[in-house]
Amino acid sequence: MTDRRPLVLASASPARLGLLRQAGLDPRVVVSGVDEDALTAATPAELALVLAEAKAKAVAVTLTEGELVIGCDSVLELDGQALGKPADEAEALARWQAMRGRAGVLRTGHCVIDTVTGRQASATASTTVRFGSPDDAEVAAYIATGEPLHVAGAFTLDGRSAPFIEGIDGDPGNVIGLSLPLLRGLLAELDVRITDLWV
Repeated sequence: MTDRRPLVLASASPARLGLLRQAGLDPRVVVSGVDEDALTAATPAELALVLAEAKAKAVAVTLTEGELVIGCDSVLELDGQALGKPADEAEALARWQAMRGRAGVLRTGHCVIDTVTGRQASATASTTVRFGSPDDAEVAAYIATGEPLHVAGAFTLDGRSAPFIEGIDGDPGNVIGLSLPLLRGLLAELDVRITDLWV
């Protein structure tokens, strides 16, 4: 058995950390400090990838112990627009008024950097989310919890808005914040087996 490589998650997301831990991984969290609003891209999928790569790179340059760095970022694509975290309750309300009864695509950029070799593997996962039609009172109650202000698209699949999601097409982990099958593939590109990172 080889020595297990140290793993770092370049994200403050408790949902991403939870997914990794449930999959047998135990990364150290190092928040990147990247100014997400300063970055742009031509499409929502490209924006998610640009953000993930920026976060991973910002953290990777600070590390010195041969870590593998995972950076992720999610945006909801609706009507061709990339929707991140809403700025305030009014924006969260406008989002839900636009989303209910419709479908959007959750795009999550993933970037893995091997700090030993400097090699990087990146890709974006996409999952279609079909929203239900919560009434105005339900939306107001949800916004009052504060949850939608902290997540891309103003919703979660594993939180209080779960009853408002009719279904998804694709990887549910991607909607929560990280696609484990995609992560496995990116690690493989860097000649790392995910099973070698299990704790």
